[in-house]
Amino acid sequence: MGRPRKTDRHLPPCVYQRRGRYYHVVAGVWHPLGSDLPTALAEYAKRIQPVPQPSGNWARLVDEAMTEIVARVRPSTAEQYRFAADILREAFTEFEPAAIRPVHVKALLRGMRDRAGMANRCLSVLRGVLDYALDLELVEDNAARSVQRLPQRPRDRLITSEEYAAIYAAAVPRLQVAMDLCYLTGQRIGDVLAIRHEHIHADGSIEFRQQKTGQRLVVHNPELPAVVARARSLRGKITSAWLLQGKRGRPADYRAIRDQWDAACVRAGVKDAHLHDLRAMSITAAKRQGEDPTALAGHRHSGTTVRYLRDRSPLEVNGPSFGQVVDVGQKG
Repeated sequence: MGRPRKTDRHLPPCVYQRRGRYYHVVAGVWHPLGSDLPTALAEYAKRIQPVPQPSGNWARLVDEAMTEIVARVRPSTAEQYRFAADILREAFTEFEPAAIRPVHVKALLRGMRDRAGMANRCLSVLRGVLDYALDLELVEDNAARSVQRLPQRPRDRLITSEEYAAIYAAAVPRLQVAMDLCYLTGQRIGDVLAIRHEHIHADGSIEFRQQKTGQRLVVHNPELPAVVARARSLRGKITSAWLLQGKRGRPADYRAIRDQWDAACVRAGVKDAHLHDLRAMSITAAKRQGEDPTALAGHRHSGTTVRYLRDRSPLEVNGPSFGQVVDVGQKG
């Protein structure tokens, strides 16, 4: 033990007051703690308290890392990342973080080749989780950093009107309303679930601020008022600011809607139909009906809209006429 201090006896070990400020002295280095005693003691406690460490349990590590990961992305992306996190919790449930190797990550991606988009989101989340573990010195390196993303082919699935009707007939009323709003507005399901009563104009049009792009647009459709009325009829005794209401007046939960969609597809016998495919169905139908698909999608460039246009009808073209034959090499 060191010699008993003659001054500052009311202070913790290695804490001293000099010129109206408090310091924590470690190895001859004076670390400032603040000018008032309560603040100084709080800072001192932070300095000497061991940094909380995850237990090593994989699921808990994912939960802790996700708190930081979702804070850095858009709400729509955060929701997708949460789905990916659910997959990762199950995939590596028997692993200690330090035991994960690139070969394990590659095996996970190979098993998800038919869902390349989700596989790549899992890879992004896994990189974030292992970066978090690296900061806490739970792993020596990030096993996911060297793994390549899967190539993604543009999705060309177009839900037909017959398939839509079959899924609709098998859906619960709230999902039916969500489906109609997605189709009639052409917006993403996340933006549809974010509709508040204040976004609905007197003429029945609906105002959106897209979560992914920040784009603002007002969608007009004469069929919207009837759907809005049906949505409001589904409200319980609790009033809510959201058009599609969930439990306890909260907005409808995306996962619940997605699960209802998946269940309806199974009952209807419709395969390989994603909830997001309703946006492509809507935008494709708008183009067929002579509307501007790029404006409806909220895109700034038509090139971005092309991946949503899934019209499989044959291209109408005109062939040349014998009455206007031009010899090869002839100018004009």
